[in-house]
Amino acid sequence: VLGFKMWEGSVCRVVEWDGMQTQEFLRQLRIPELEDLRQYIRSLPANALMGMGAIAALTTYWYATRPKALKPPCDLNMQSVVMPGEDYIRRSILNSNDDHMTHYYSDARTMYEVFHRGLRVSNDGPCLGSRKPNQPYEWLSYQEVRFAECIGSALLHRGHSQTGDKHIGIFAQNRPEWTISELACYTYSLVCVPLYDTLGLEAIEYIINQAAISTVICDMGDKARLIVDCVSGKEHTLKTIMLIEPFDEDLVACAKQCGIEILSLKEAEAVGKELMNIPARFDKSSLVFFHFLGNPKGAMLTHGNVIANCFRTSTVRFRFLMQLIQILAFIVLFTVTSTILKGVILVHGARIGYFQGDIRLLMDDLKTLQPTVFPVVPRLLNRMFDKIFGQANTPLKRWMLDFATRRKQAEMMSGVVRKDSLWDKLIFQKVQNSLGGRVRLMITGAAPVSPTVLTFLRAALGCQFYEGYGQTECTAGCTMSMPGDWTAGHVGAPLPCNYVKLVDVTEMNYFATNGEGEVCVKGPNVFKGYLKDLEKTKEALDEDGWLHTGDIGKWLPNGVLKIVDRKKHIFKLAQGEYIAPEKIENIYSRSDPVAQIFVHGDSLQACLVGIVVPDPDFLPGWAKKKGIEGSYLEMCELKNAILEDILRLGKEGGLKSFEQVRDIVLHTEMFSVQNGLLTPTLKAKRTDLRKHFQEQIDLLYTKIKM
Repeated sequence: VLGFKMWEGSVCRVVEWDGMQTQEFLRQLRIPELEDLRQYIRSLPANALMGMGAIAALTTYWYATRPKALKPPCDLNMQSVVMPGEDYIRRSILNSNDDHMTHYYSDARTMYEVFHRGLRVSNDGPCLGSRKPNQPYEWLSYQEVRFAECIGSALLHRGHSQTGDKHIGIFAQNRPEWTISELACYTYSLVCVPLYDTLGLEAIEYIINQAAISTVICDMGDKARLIVDCVSGKEHTLKTIMLIEPFDEDLVACAKQCGIEILSLKEAEAVGKELMNIPARFDKSSLVFFHFLGNPKGAMLTHGNVIANCFRTSTVRFRFLMQLIQILAFIVLFTVTSTILKGVILVHGARIGYFQGDIRLLMDDLKTLQPTVFPVVPRLLNRMFDKIFGQANTPLKRWMLDFATRRKQAEMMSGVVRKDSLWDKLIFQKVQNSLGGRVRLMITGAAPVSPTVLTFLRAALGCQFYEGYGQTECTAGCTMSMPGDWTAGHVGAPLPCNYVKLVDVTEMNYFATNGEGEVCVKGPNVFKGYLKDLEKTKEALDEDGWLHTGDIGKWLPNGVLKIVDRKKHIFKLAQGEYIAPEKIENIYSRSDPVAQIFVHGDSLQACLVGIVVPDPDFLPGWAKKKGIEGSYLEMCELKNAILEDILRLGKEGGLKSFEQVRDIVLHTEMFSVQNGLLTPTLKAKRTDLRKHFQEQIDLLYTKIKM
């Protein structure tokens, strides 16, 4: 029955008809306006009708192909929830209950099972790739990578065991053999202990003795010689060095004098192939890694720690990308973050391509590999940002770049992430192609990244770009930004594998009741402690199992965390004011001509001073705008101009007068891992920086007192 209202004059009445009556009524219904429209359309010329048809077709095509917004996995206005009865503890909104997420796939609960699941789902596809200069990538299949079992068997043959001598040192740059050696340890429940030359000879010697390492796998003869020099003439536990690359007899003779045998990894593989052992039985509580940090102290991580952190992202971030994905192994392999990423990639049967080891060839490697996932560190992002804006060297180019960026950012905030818009084709395609042209996901962490830089690169690169936060002691990550939330200035919500709470830091006036305090983490991704160091373990882990990170955080209204300060590096000035130098450095680093800065102060001084490394690429143009002429080293007025600029930023950033530097000195060499002023994850070694620049610091304070 059809029911509708019919007007008769000024009276409205309801008419009800059955189906047949309705059809007859509609057939006989004629609306004069529609008849006029039909007549008008019939009178139009053919070309006008064709134009109207084309417009209609284009409109239909646009509606059918318009970019779709990424659907967030939760309400972005509330990304974490307060635990019942626990006012200051929050968990991920993605968890269905208050339990932690410990794994994602039931057949991948250890790193050994992770690889074998990848072997199965990839159908023995390509696994690890590397290249030589000007050559294409060459790939080892998953089955070929399984020869790690031969290396593992050789280690057992040389006296290593799951219950006895189980610590294996690995001293190599990014390459497939690093991952293969790591897998050899996983297979027989041995423990990887990464070594790296930036630690220094004393630290390498300390790690070898502290972990009682008897076998080290090296890539180059130079590194093997470095180890031999470390232990020469001293008591040590080292018995064997396995080398990936060819070596000379001098090295063999030198090592023999120290009681160390040198053999090639190929020899070890051949021995292991003849004496193949069945894989060990072990569970998620077995140790997988000793990661030695500064001091140095060895963080003990288990298979369960790594697996929980690996698959905290699989639910919503990586799973849709794991078909035929490629990742460029740019970040150093001995960082825990790289282990997490490798786990996520390998468990889905995807492939990992390694860069050649020379940062100067990184762009060439990117163009050749064309990765779809690219992990980066903030320093690289800053260089990309500076280079892009440095090339916009005319008012018109800068206006076009700014306008295109605003349009892409508007799309991004509506949930659309793409690289095929008009602005991409006109403005951003060059920078996208510099990364290979196929990057769909990028991840950054290890250090703070400027919101300006992150927001711009998210728009310019047209890919999903996540920022995470954590540390080695919580197996790399404890928070990460959510899909669909492309705002910057925060580090996301707690991961499904851990809780996060804030505790009072009274001396810095941070209180949990105000949603501020020291960030503490608890969950299956939190480490077991430091190797043979109960005192430092108690400093990091409290009696309830909470990891105290030393960072100061603040909850934002939508349940995400913002890192606002640092507790561990605070110090008092002579007048009793507390200073957090990293907060000041983050503000000053926004200055265009500043590449790096180190802010120093202590309880014997009443003010702060700074060491500034100017950006040689950006500096000339900036100085010219300021009316400063001369070469890079001859610009006498440059220091004052930079000081004025950073003080302006400090004032705009809300720094108090005692938090501003009184004077600075310019330094022309970048802080780096190679010169010992940065950690392998590119964080400042504050103690080493202070020692390195002690003379300049003393001169600054002398000048100020005068």
